[in-house]
Amino acid sequence: MNERYFAEKEKYEKLIARKNVKSDFYNGIYDRYEYPVLTRDHIPPMWKYDLNPETNPYFMERLGVNAVFNAGAIYLDGKYYIVARIEGNDRKSFFGVAVSDNGVDGFRFMDYPILLEDTCPEETNVYDMRLTKHEDGYIYGVFCSESKDTASGDLSAAVAAAGIVRTKDMVSWERLPNLKTLRSPQQRNVVLHPEFVDGKYAFYTRPMDDFIDTGSGGGIGFGLCDDITNAVIDEEIITSKRKYHTITEAKNGAGATPIKTDKGFIHIAHGVRNTAAGLRYVIYAFATDLNDPAKVIAEPSGFLIAPLGDERVGDVSNVVFTNGAIVNDREEVFIYYASCDTRLHVATTTVDKLKDYVFNTPEDPLRSVLCVKQRCDFIKKNLEYLESLK
Repeated sequence: MNERYFAEKEKYEKLIARKNVKSDFYNGIYDRYEYPVLTRDHIPPMWKYDLNPETNPYFMERLGVNAVFNAGAIYLDGKYYIVARIEGNDRKSFFGVAVSDNGVDGFRFMDYPILLEDTCPEETNVYDMRLTKHEDGYIYGVFCSESKDTASGDLSAAVAAAGIVRTKDMVSWERLPNLKTLRSPQQRNVVLHPEFVDGKYAFYTRPMDDFIDTGSGGGIGFGLCDDITNAVIDEEIITSKRKYHTITEAKNGAGATPIKTDKGFIHIAHGVRNTAAGLRYVIYAFATDLNDPAKVIAEPSGFLIAPLGDERVGDVSNVVFTNGAIVNDREEVFIYYASCDTRLHVATTTVDKLKDYVFNTPEDPLRSVLCVKQRCDFIKKNLEYLESLK
């Protein structure tokens, strides 16, 4: 075997063994970490190199990997599982399952990526799987299934649908038919609610007129279906709405599976606005009612996580995106977020802190003059408090 393999394997093992540490970032809500939890360097060498010197005498990469990013996440049998989007040098994305003992470092991919059943001959690309441990006993993965738009002469025109798989062990995956939404031509960023609602499966959707633009889609949708093995939603209502001159102005979409608390379901989603430098993606949070998970009951002003420092640089700059979060048995929360479609990070907090943030942070008054008044009242309250301590 080529000696270069052992050098690359040593580098790989050293990276997997590297301990992650909290950065000096502080906002009281969550902790950021010094290192990404997954990058393209976390891909096992045998996924990229032909190890046989007879067929690869120069030990060249035969199947390179460009990026590892947007990941669904689940806590299972005391371990942290993430299903990452892996983009090859050929631009095709696929899914790999990585496992860690502590959720912040040591993530190692299983031997093989997920080979989906080839049930959609028109499907070209798959990405951004959300994982939901449902009360029916299955773990479901909902992802974007992308196909060429054959009705358009534009070679880049695409059609997006929501693919569905399920598993019980994170190894064997059963593919189900794609979700159908009768009133929305396309779907991306679809998340399965973890519980039955009125005896039905509930989905958070993102109604879209075409692949890029939401068009008439007003925000994050919500719909019910009777049978997940043939999932059809005939009506979607809007939960978290897009609003002018906010972080969700261009579009927004569901992210991680909602976190159930005693005060409501907490959602960690993404919002998009346009800038002179292109689209800017950030992460925000809101809460919906326990008895009516389509009803928003709290929505803090502004973003929860935005790209910071080195996170701003990558294949698609100025972007953070999440489609996975974990709550462990100690009520610690791990938010897995990607930066710039390039690498995967983690931010950690607790359920109590998230509740405090979501339910006690003021809402956006939506006008500059009202935002300044809100801040002035805030400052006045603090000055009065400081005066009371004298």
